[in-house]
Amino acid sequence: MKSADWEVLHRAQTWLAQGHSAHLFTVIQTWGSAPRLPGAILVVRDDGHLIGSVSGGCIEDDLADKAKHGQLPTAPTVLEYGVNQNEAQRFGIPCGGRLTVFAEPLSSAEQLTPLLHGIEQRTLIKRSVCLSSGQVKITAVLPEGLPRIEGDWFHSYFGPQWRLLIIGANQLGSVLASMAQVLEFDVLICDPREDMQSEWHVEGATWVYGMPDDVVLDIQPDARTAIVAVTHDPKLDDMALLEALKSDAFYVGALGAQKNQEKRRDRLRMFDLSEYEIAKLNGPVGLNIGSRTPAEIAVAILAELIQIRAQQQKNGIAMPEALRCSA
Repeated sequence: MKSADWEVLHRAQTWLAQGHSAHLFTVIQTWGSAPRLPGAILVVRDDGHLIGSVSGGCIEDDLADKAKHGQLPTAPTVLEYGVNQNEAQRFGIPCGGRLTVFAEPLSSAEQLTPLLHGIEQRTLIKRSVCLSSGQVKITAVLPEGLPRIEGDWFHSYFGPQWRLLIIGANQLGSVLASMAQVLEFDVLICDPREDMQSEWHVEGATWVYGMPDDVVLDIQPDARTAIVAVTHDPKLDDMALLEALKSDAFYVGALGAQKNQEKRRDRLRMFDLSEYEIAKLNGPVGLNIGSRTPAEIAVAILAELIQIRAQQQKNGIAMPEALRCSA
């Protein structure tokens, strides 16, 4: 399964290659209870066909109607929706929320290729568009935050797909792998036990061969990677966690009751981990919703991942000023 951004951009590239014209819309900023977060994208074809989303649906309908009647802007433009209560109700923006959207006509299929390639290579790309000239600049960057207008330039970011490494191909791992794919995670599964490998039948998840600690090192976890250990075997789980907690993964979790987690933390202290790194461990894994069955536990785990992922998407991933790349 590809990321939502990849699907939108790839479809747009196909439309452009077929001779259609199209517009790319990106949420810049939201206030109140706007449905989508900054960075959400939508592409509208000249005949009103669309893919992606910038709101709950009504703004998409308005943009599609404008496309059909040739009323979309012919140059990069900032659009604002929901500036008053009447407009907020018209466009279905709840609680008086509002949002600004960057609208940009797309000129060729080739201009989307660097973005698609960057997503596939797990590279964070900054795409900068000059409002006055339409000039586009593509830069590989360190995390910088949210889309923004800076002088005469609009900066947006296209990052690698969120991914989830599951250590353990048991029943919980299977349910978790299936559910996570629906939530746009690229799912990797690792379990060195041959009997588990032979019984694995979840489509879409990538089996990664090797011992868990080696696999964690091999995939080079970044800030869009989550790692969850569910084997219930300390010899496997702890090995993976030892490397995961030293990585840049945004989430590291392990199955097990509170007492078992305390014993696990004591074991981890025997290795070269700091207290800060050990404190990154989410255990017991998932939100406390009284889950018992494998499906319920998977829901609890994914609910916590969604919560943390949404917070990162809302706030951006801050980096020290000295490490930021210039436009």
